[in-house]
Amino acid sequence: MNESVEKLRQLVSASEYIAFFGGAGVSTESGIPDYRSDDGLYNQKYSYPPEVMLSHSFFMKKPEQFFAFYRDKMVYTGAQPNAAHHALARLEQQGKLRAVITQNIDGLHQRAGSKRVLPFHGDYETAHCRACRHECDGAALRAQLEIEHIPSCPRCGGVMKPDVVFFGENVLHLDHADRAISESDLLLVLGSSLP
Repeated sequence: MNESVEKLRQLVSASEYIAFFGGAGVSTESGIPDYRSDDGLYNQKYSYPPEVMLSHSFFMKKPEQFFAFYRDKMVYTGAQPNAAHHALARLEQQGKLRAVITQNIDGLHQRAGSKRVLPFHGDYETAHCRACRHECDGAALRAQLEIEHIPSCPRCGGVMKPDVVFFGENVLHLDHADRAISESDLLLVLGSSLP
């Protein structure tokens, strides 16, 4: 067995309260591209840079262009949880893993069976109306995108917004994540360029 893998196994075995922090690299094995690699989202050519298209102001000013980008580059409905997602779910079931803190919006941790997931950037499994706050699931939003360029609220006709955090909006679950990390005796970090 590789020495690093054995060391990790020993650390996990000796720990009683593990927190996990993960980024886009966790989901690449599921076929979801990351952001900064050569073929990642930030290195592709669009009319606007992706970080502009993923901003709150762009969504408000140009919803049709946002949704075209969202539909083509952000939603991977065929992706399945990979070995990392399943391993983390097993650690949670064993009572060792107390929090999965993720930058991902794909919902794969939850689909693998993790219950204590703190998605910093929300997820695309739900959406809400910007006007009346009516909620719908992400599948309904994506189905609507197949027939209209801008999904509208069935209740009031307002623009629906996927429940993802845009640039210019605050991340979610920061206090819970801070508490989970400070209480942990082991922090696992995987798939993130966040220092």
